[in-house]
Amino acid sequence: MLVLSALSDGVLSLTLNRPDKLNSFNGAMHLALRAGIQQAHDDPAVRAVLLTGSGRGFCAGQDLGDRDPRKGGPAPDLGHTLETFYNPTLRLMRSLEKPIVCAVNGVAAGAGANIAFACDIVLAAKSAKFIQAFARIGLIPDAGGTWSLTRIIGEPRAKALTMTAEPLPAEKAAEWGLIWKAIEDANLMDEARSLAISLARGPTLGLGLTKRLIQAAATNGLDEQLDMERDCQRTAGHSADYAEGVMAFLEKRKAEFKGE
Repeated sequence: MLVLSALSDGVLSLTLNRPDKLNSFNGAMHLALRAGIQQAHDDPAVRAVLLTGSGRGFCAGQDLGDRDPRKGGPAPDLGHTLETFYNPTLRLMRSLEKPIVCAVNGVAAGAGANIAFACDIVLAAKSAKFIQAFARIGLIPDAGGTWSLTRIIGEPRAKALTMTAEPLPAEKAAEWGLIWKAIEDANLMDEARSLAISLARGPTLGLGLTKRLIQAAATNGLDEQLDMERDCQRTAGHSADYAEGVMAFLEKRKAEFKGE
């Protein structure tokens, strides 16, 4: 299977599984990942997603093996590749109102790095590196890279990373705010799993509305954002999880959220 999938404790674990190719994307793996994200949308039993890679890398981006110019033929339509594969998956990830935790277990290059940055909380092994490798083959950053990098680290750093294709170590990525934490390699998956389970046990509706609001803040003015907060808080205030949270606080016990 090109993407391993397992659901337990409310967490849908999705593992990119082409380790011999550093989990680089081909068409079939694209579709398998998208199916996993769609399952997270559709299945109420899924309350968080954990995305990682098998083997020694997270994802090396697009598999270039079938794009060898020496084989002749017309140049590939890479815009079609983005529109058919990457862009729908990125949109699904951003619109999923459940937390996506990403555990970057090794190199994340090209689109692999940018798919990681599209997740909600990113943990990376200290040995991991993020590489905007596009300039090495004459391309532009895709999979939302020009959007996410500019917003997270600002225009000067985004330009330098993408134009030089210089590897960014995990600890530097955490220092810059591109990821949440850099973790000792041996502890990465345990910590990522624990975090995903904790989120899956949380107030799913409230977490989803929080994600929606924070993403909207990039383009909203203050008045728009205040109105959106009002509407989302009204929705959250009518949830069973809110009632449980208040009762747990008053009764001095841990809340048992149902994601409702």
